[in-house]
Amino acid sequence: MENRYNKLVEKSLSKGSVDPEDIRWILTEKSVELLQLLSAVYQVRYRYFENKVKINILNNVQSGNCTEDCKYCAQSKESENTIDTYPMKADDEIIEGARQAYETGAFRYCMVFSGRGLGKNRIEKICSVVKKIKAQYRMELCVSAGFLSDDDAQELVKAGVNRYNHNLNTSSSYYSKICTSHDYGKRVDTIKTARKSGLDVCSGVIIGMGETVDDIIKMTDELRQVGAKSIPVNFFIPIKGHRIPEFKPLDPQYCLKVLSAFRFALPEAEIRASAGREYHLRSLQALCLYAVNSVFAKGYLTTGGDSVDSTKQMIEDSGFVVEEIE
Repeated sequence: MENRYNKLVEKSLSKGSVDPEDIRWILTEKSVELLQLLSAVYQVRYRYFENKVKINILNNVQSGNCTEDCKYCAQSKESENTIDTYPMKADDEIIEGARQAYETGAFRYCMVFSGRGLGKNRIEKICSVVKKIKAQYRMELCVSAGFLSDDDAQELVKAGVNRYNHNLNTSSSYYSKICTSHDYGKRVDTIKTARKSGLDVCSGVIIGMGETVDDIIKMTDELRQVGAKSIPVNFFIPIKGHRIPEFKPLDPQYCLKVLSAFRFALPEAEIRASAGREYHLRSLQALCLYAVNSVFAKGYLTTGGDSVDSTKQMIEDSGFVVEEIE
């Protein structure tokens, strides 16, 4: 059995050439020893990222009133959740969020805008505030604002945006089960547009929406195809009023195996433990650092999360180092 873990490491370090059956084994075989798996996956993680961990701070800059019907999202037009809805925050408020993120040692400040796409007014305001932040704080900026045109992408690059986030969320085969107001291809097109403009691509998934192991295998392959440099792995949080009937509680050991599978399959990508880290991993949170090299702190779009201080403490107590902009 030990040889199976060694072979996983060898395959992964050979350009992520793990087989679909390797991922299936990780996720379904009861004989898989979690600590042996984490020891093996850490060898891959260390090869590319040593023992460093990036902390990302997310700001939900514009909330709710979205035209899309994504079942997983509390901000969709059909959501039954009660959340705060508001238009785009004022520049001073967004910049203050950037200041706080910078002063707490965040590597990256992520600004998320609800809605289908940018539009002239939004792109102008986003670019304006990005320029102001870049003039004051030396850290990476990521923007997530829906579907992207070539012109919008070029404007973001000129303003100083480093990375664009647009999640695939699930496999192409399962996508119609979670959203019908647009299709999977629309998301892929946006990612291609971002890459073509020179933006780094952040694209991730949500685990726990009823997908199969085959879907997860397909997600790793499709993320490789779109060239995602950063991959946030979210675990669906069943907040009151959610519209994912297929949701089943996730076991923390299963979540760690999922993170390991993504690392083995995509060894050079920034794998981030994202939404649901606190909720699903519970007392095993620190173990995720053996597979991931990036985490969020302070919360997510519509749910809270651990503070920056407690996140740093977890990282340092586990023998890892918080990575900051040099």
